[in-house]
Amino acid sequence: MNYLLMDTSNQPMSVALMKDDVLIAEINSNEKTNHSVQLMPAISKIINESDIAKEDIDAIVVAQGPGSYTGLRIGVTVAKTLAYALNTKLYGVSSLKTLAASIKEEGCLIVPIFDARREAVYTGIYKNIDGKLIQLKEDQYLPINELLTLLHDQNEPYQFVGTDTEKLADLLDSKCVPNLPQAKDMQSLIDKPEDIHQFKPNYIKLSEAERNWLNQQNKN
Repeated sequence: MNYLLMDTSNQPMSVALMKDDVLIAEINSNEKTNHSVQLMPAISKIINESDIAKEDIDAIVVAQGPGSYTGLRIGVTVAKTLAYALNTKLYGVSSLKTLAASIKEEGCLIVPIFDARREAVYTGIYKNIDGKLIQLKEDQYLPINELLTLLHDQNEPYQFVGTDTEKLADLLDSKCVPNLPQAKDMQSLIDKPEDIHQFKPNYIKLSEAERNWLNQQNKN
């Protein structure tokens, strides 16, 4: 199968083209540029550089969230549009699991984090066991102090991963690995195809605008 994979869930952008489990082409960027400007040119570039025509793509794989509201909307919208136009399968993969997959060694808990502001993060707990990435705790929104308590209860060594570890390092208490997500890692993480029309980002936590709107509706 030919896979087109993309992750625009946060500031880093990663796009890859794979044939089965072989990487054909990829673009990874951490530039502070709107993904609406970067994504389609990146997709066109890796397709043009390969011997795979867009009509031969069998599956679109996209980071589904959590992450940046804007980044997620752009990635998911492009993925759904391409999957529909090319009549391909569509797969969604957790953005946090994608980031966790950048750590290959075993023997340590993997804690991917995205800054959610106000000393809170989007996070999950993963571990490589016998060459497979296993999710131990579901992706969720947590204040950092609650995350640390949860990790201490596991009684295992752990490391944080993601570019946001750099600005949050003073609040964290273990090794920080500022890896970028790699879209190519999502190929091994896919499960079942999604319904293209029903598929949507997994924001986990409502935006402030959405919370205000719901609060206003509840008052009426």
